[in-house]
Amino acid sequence: MDRHRILDWLKEEDGGRLEELWRQADGVRKEKVGDAVHLRGLVEISNYCSRLCWYCGIRAENQKIERYRMTKDEIMECVRQAVEFGYGTVVLQSGEDWGITAQWIEDVVRTIKEKTPLAVTLSLGERDEEELKAWRAAGADRYLLRFETSNRALYEKIHPHLAGKVSDRFAILRKLKNLGYEVGSGVMIGIPGQRYEDLADDIEMFEKLDLDMIGVGPFIAHPDTPLGREKPVEGQVPNTELMTYKVVALTRIACPQANIPSTTALATLNLAEGRELGLCRGANVVMPNLTPVKYRSKYEIYPAKACIRETAKECHNCMKRRIISIGRTVGTGLGGRKHF
Repeated sequence: MDRHRILDWLKEEDGGRLEELWRQADGVRKEKVGDAVHLRGLVEISNYCSRLCWYCGIRAENQKIERYRMTKDEIMECVRQAVEFGYGTVVLQSGEDWGITAQWIEDVVRTIKEKTPLAVTLSLGERDEEELKAWRAAGADRYLLRFETSNRALYEKIHPHLAGKVSDRFAILRKLKNLGYEVGSGVMIGIPGQRYEDLADDIEMFEKLDLDMIGVGPFIAHPDTPLGREKPVEGQVPNTELMTYKVVALTRIACPQANIPSTTALATLNLAEGRELGLCRGANVVMPNLTPVKYRSKYEIYPAKACIRETAKECHNCMKRRIISIGRTVGTGLGGRKHF
């Protein structure tokens, strides 16, 4: 997609004009990935994190949250529910928790693959290449690692370096692809200081990386973080629901075959219909939460997340109703990108 067109759409505010963008994105979605909405069962296995990201509620320096790690048995109970609900994928997500050993994850992944037909997606942060190799060999199918913004200076502002470690998420994403993973990434919209040109660069980067999964969502800082009290810069990209829909739609047009979720962050901004509007503007995936309720509120990346009090079954039934209400079908099978 032409860069000037991307920038024009990102800055467009006229509702009538935007209807054209929504129609185009939804048409591409229908043609390239169909009407099925795939459900990925999310399990937030740990809220420990070694990072100091300036916006995230589970950052290492936040002493106000109660930390947890799920046991293998607890995870497998969530996996059992994923099978019962007919999901094709389970997503194991955590902070960058070095207390979770590579061998332990390898064992969990292998058990899931031996006992279920599910695809396994991992979202565990920046891990060593040998660990990524071992998890792939154990059967992990996909890996999610957001690059958050392609503006290096902005990235480093909100992601302080760990001692002796320079972050290069683009290099890790390329390694993951070489290892045979389906690779997912994404960005935040409305980071303090983010320019429209930065967001256009992000969309072009999605296409350049040939990503299989792309998640975009509004920047929502946790109040107990350095950015939690920082005000937006005049003239920057806003972290609004509307801007998120624009990026979802433009991402679908730029990357027609990618799997694109309508995120929990959208539902947080608009609980009544945020997910549905995301699905009508290019998205084809939702991620119902399987995390036990006793842990869910502790995985507080940002405050007031949608649906943190719902049981897994309630979340599942709600998602199905929402999908059917907009004339879409619930996906079956693993739901990977077509070329996989």
